[in-house]
Amino acid sequence: MTLNESESIGIRAHKTVSPSVFWRIRENIPKPMMWQLMAASILVPLLLWWGISSMGWVKPMFLPTPIAVWDAIVQLWSKNILQKDILYSLFRVLSGFGLAALVSIPLGILMGTFASISALAEPIIGILRYMPAPAFIPLLILYFGLGEVPKILLIFIGTLFFNTLMVMDAVKFVPKELIETTYTLGGGRWQVLTCVILPHVYPNVLDACRVNMAASWNLVIVAELVAATEGLGRRISVAQRFLKTDEIFAGLIVIGAIGLTIDLLFRLALRLSCKWATD
Repeated sequence: MTLNESESIGIRAHKTVSPSVFWRIRENIPKPMMWQLMAASILVPLLLWWGISSMGWVKPMFLPTPIAVWDAIVQLWSKNILQKDILYSLFRVLSGFGLAALVSIPLGILMGTFASISALAEPIIGILRYMPAPAFIPLLILYFGLGEVPKILLIFIGTLFFNTLMVMDAVKFVPKELIETTYTLGGGRWQVLTCVILPHVYPNVLDACRVNMAASWNLVIVAELVAATEGLGRRISVAQRFLKTDEIFAGLIVIGAIGLTIDLLFRLALRLSCKWATD
């Protein structure tokens, strides 16, 4: 067999086994394909839901139709109930997570930068992060009553430790070569921290906040189920008592839509402020 024949066979074999665009590893796919897949991820479950509920296989009390859920959303909105619930839940989530971010980001950076701070703080954080945040609800109510403070503190407790450790890990992955080069060029600790570590971990910090924001929504719903007069969690709890399944689905869909919007805002902030990390 000649060399040219071997090369042609190798090329044909490569073409045969080469992955399609859909199965490329760590590579971008064409924009039209991306939008089609994103649309399918929403439309397919929606069509399945509509088909199952319309066929009458499941009683409406257990699975209302999408139209019934939409009517419930419109009705709650027209009565200004939904707007109030959204505002209360948003206020609690943004306040609790904002406080957690104010503490966890500087603390995580310090723990990742200085081994002494890590040795001091990581053991107690390792213990506390395994304690379920909802288990603190009785104590928070006992200490702070039934107002907004215990709900905000529940979110603070539930996101603080995980956000801190994720930021700390991001700092630990900063290449040592960059730090050593800064020292070689005459930089000090302050220059290393502000000119090397902070710019390098900023995209990862945004990603950590984006991931842990979902935990904030889980916790605010738990808090509102226990002690609240307004909020999306409270609305779901009231609907469950009166077997209004359409309102339960309405609350869940609104929470998902808000969560998706916040996630997209984080991605937009990352794209606008960290173009070097998104290319």
